Amino acid sequence: MSATQYLRKMKIALAGASGDGLDFSDFKCTFRVRRGDYQNPNSCDLTIYNLADTTANRIQNEFTQMEIQAGYEGNYGLIFRGTIKQVRKGRLQQKDSYVAVTAADGDEAYNFSTMSVSIAAGTQPADAVSAFLSSMAKFGITQGYVPKLPQNGNVRGRVYFGMTKEELRGFATNYNCAWSIQDGALTLIPLTSYAPGPIPLLSSTTGLIGVPEQTQNGIHIKLLLNPSIRIGQLVKLDNAAAVNRYRYGLDIQSQAANQLLSTSIKTNADGLYYVMVANHSGDTRGNEWYTDLICLAVDATIPFSALAQTAVAPESAAIKMN
Repeated sequence: MSATQYLRKMKIALAGASGDGLDFSDFKCTFRVRRGDYQNPNSCDLTIYNLADTTANRIQNEFTQMEIQAGYEGNYGLIFRGTIKQVRKGRLQQKDSYVAVTAADGDEAYNFSTMSVSIAAGTQPADAVSAFLSSMAKFGITQGYVPKLPQNGNVRGRVYFGMTKEELRGFATNYNCAWSIQDGALTLIPLTSYAPGPIPLLSSTTGLIGVPEQTQNGIHIKLLLNPSIRIGQLVKLDNAAAVNRYRYGLDIQSQAANQLLSTSIKTNADGLYYVMVANHSGDTRGNEWYTDLICLAVDATIPFSALAQTAVAPESAAIKMN
């Protein structure tokens, strides 16, 4: 994070199943990448402007993969890799055309992976993770970060049968984790911890824009585009960076919700926050070149209602440092 945020750098590549493709970095392109620690696959909307008809047709008929790397000369890396799901051609006006590409990360594994596996008594949880990976392997899913799971084996045998995502949901609930697919890798993040690695300092000298905002969804932090920030890791806000506080409702119906929000979207005195969402947006010919984070305080308590859309649903879970 100490690298100078200067001189944009990007690579926007589309390719077919064989890997042969084209680099569109020199064209006017806009992109919106959505990444989170929830089950639903990460996605990207890419728009490329004023292509030749033959090139537009190749994208529509031949290309199946998308990869975007972006950042700055001193901080550059992958922000999205996935499978092309839809291509749309259109025009802004008579002289300006565009090709809009929508892609998803791991959606085929999420939607179509099934399994029928018997796990013997005494089998360790890590072996169940291997079984999940085996069912997703044909869709190109590899192993990402998986925390150290309990070493004791299952007391009884177990059958995993049906949609892999459903079995993973139950597994994550049992072991107090959230699961997701990040850049084609199955990832498990403990609800009471975070993914290991360096903790970047976010300040005005490292790309922080404006003042972080406390919202109903978490702490919103806006940065210059930063590919090094990953889902599930910790970031540290500079002590000088205040957080604008959320205004709670004053009506009677809001009082219970306010109490829950005060614990789940609290701020942290040490400035340590867990990255729950990291969205990237860019325009190769415009000013847009940002990363938007939604974070939770490292010691926040998440009520059951806030976890309804995630892979796990315990009564409560505290994000805290190990």
